[in-house]
Amino acid sequence: MLEINPSLLKRKIIHFDMDAFYASIEMRDDPSLVGRPVVVGGSPQSRAVVCTANYEARKYGVHSAMACSKAFRLCPAAVFIYPNFEKYLAASIQIREIFKKYTTLVEPLSLDEAYLDVTHNNKGLYAVKIARLIQSEIYESTGLTGSAGVAPNKLLAKIASDIRKPNGLTVVLPEQALLFMEKLPLRKIHGVGPVAEKKLLAAGFQKCQDVWLHSLEGLKIKLGNMGEWLYESSRGIDERPVEPSRIRKSLGQEETFAVDILSIEELRLKLASLCKEVSDNLRKKNLQGKTITLKVKYADFKIATKSKTVLVPTDEEEDLFKIGLELLNATQAGQRKIRLLGISISNFDSLSCQTRQDNLVGLLF
Repeated sequence: MLEINPSLLKRKIIHFDMDAFYASIEMRDDPSLVGRPVVVGGSPQSRAVVCTANYEARKYGVHSAMACSKAFRLCPAAVFIYPNFEKYLAASIQIREIFKKYTTLVEPLSLDEAYLDVTHNNKGLYAVKIARLIQSEIYESTGLTGSAGVAPNKLLAKIASDIRKPNGLTVVLPEQALLFMEKLPLRKIHGVGPVAEKKLLAAGFQKCQDVWLHSLEGLKIKLGNMGEWLYESSRGIDERPVEPSRIRKSLGQEETFAVDILSIEELRLKLASLCKEVSDNLRKKNLQGKTITLKVKYADFKIATKSKTVLVPTDEEEDLFKIGLELLNATQAGQRKIRLLGISISNFDSLSCQTRQDNLVGLLF
């Protein structure tokens, strides 16, 4: 008999994830799109990337973060739509109000997904019942569907919410955690990206059960810092609480250019514009930071980042531009063509860090 880890008995967590959120809103508002492949992101003749695609488009291999030009090659019949974030935000606020009817412990991850801790909820209901009620209420009030994962922790709930999309509900009971994880590909664990997956496959780890064959010390030797985290994650262990007031760790802006830029003067103008946007956003959110980071993506898609930390926290446009320019000069700007430029700030002052990240407007970036 599989042993239940005591940590799995503490909480009842729902991960709620809207189904193809942006595309679903566009189809709701324009019924002629129903049944057709829809891609939200921009023109395939531009350098726009896919924000989301509906399930008809996904059948052709289209997915988020893909270049719209590639999405068009995969699915020429797709309808390409520019995103309308104000509309998406309005729907997200409606959905979040529904979550709050059941619990105050709501941790938004983006406009279309959130964790809910319903261990001690406002209605005194079982977690599965709450998940079903939320699905029903969201559909009645917005015409949209979402999928839910119900589990004893965030890790399991997030994986579960993706099992039966769209409009699905998957429940993982504490005693089912190990069985649920056993044959699961490691890439399904949130935090195992393409680079980590490649490293794990090279080390002989494809599924969770492959990790179980090794001791904790053995994993640390083979995988370094990832070893201990993977030892627990592969077993469905996750002690993280739902945090309704997550603190923003960074704030920034970036721009992908329609045409690669070589001119250093033109790049300086772009940088000045980005610094103004970041400064304005910092002041709106009452934030000041110490670490400024510049991001450059060259024409060959190679990325370079440069950072500098100052002693006194700032939100000043002039400070950001001065340091950003210094960092830009430390790259190969002016020597190699650049397709993307970004500036961000982090290491926020402790007083300004009291600003809550549950302002959903802040989740747009």
